[in-house]
Amino acid sequence: MGITLSLANQVVVVTGGAGGIGSVIARRLAEAEARVIITDLNGERAQETAAGLPGAGHWGVSVAVDDSAGLKGLADQIAERYGRLDVLVNCAGITRPVAHDDLDGLDDELIDAIFRVNWRGSFACVRAFRGLLAAPRADGERGLVINISSIAGTTGIGSNVAYCASKAAVNAMTLSLARALAPAIRVVAVAPGWVEGEYAKRMDPAILEVQRQKTPLARLAQAEDVAEAILAVATSLKFSTGCIIPVDGGRPLN
Repeated sequence: MGITLSLANQVVVVTGGAGGIGSVIARRLAEAEARVIITDLNGERAQETAAGLPGAGHWGVSVAVDDSAGLKGLADQIAERYGRLDVLVNCAGITRPVAHDDLDGLDDELIDAIFRVNWRGSFACVRAFRGLLAAPRADGERGLVINISSIAGTTGIGSNVAYCASKAAVNAMTLSLARALAPAIRVVAVAPGWVEGEYAKRMDPAILEVQRQKTPLARLAQAEDVAEAILAVATSLKFSTGCIIPVDGGRPLN
């Protein structure tokens, strides 16, 4: 059986697709000929990002991932506009640096926001788009959910304790839904380490340099590395489900 990196005729939703990592993912999928739907809280930014993608048929829309009614409405619009949905990439997420021993600094409002967006938002998207993703296809392909997790979910090292816990929850959800939604829908998580994106730019360069030195492959991930992993899951790793794929250069080894 030959392997092709083409997603021609497929429709993909990328939540948070106008952000630093999300926009790179969206572009790579568009380069593979997918029609990409970008969601973002900022509708104008979503539309501008979609308009800048190569190819045709892209769409930018404003919807919050914790707005279940809005997501259901979007699913109805996708069904009417495209007639199908093949891949959901749950990329939307939030965090804020809080030292792990600063228990008071990790206030209830931040904890709730992180879990609302990072976990409940991802689940809400799967719930809203399940019908479209599970629909039978003439080519026999399965629907696919790719959750953007983090090695923080397994190492317990990350921007704050709640963020680590939210990504651990995303990993658990990935395994649970892979079992529950099979065989119609595959569910896989992609777990980057440090990514040289918008969040990293706000960090002390000395901290980033330490992370580079402790990474066996001697660099931090780029958003393009995450995008290539997602493309591989969608086009090549078609017998994979319920797994957490690291994109971390071997960082947990040190």
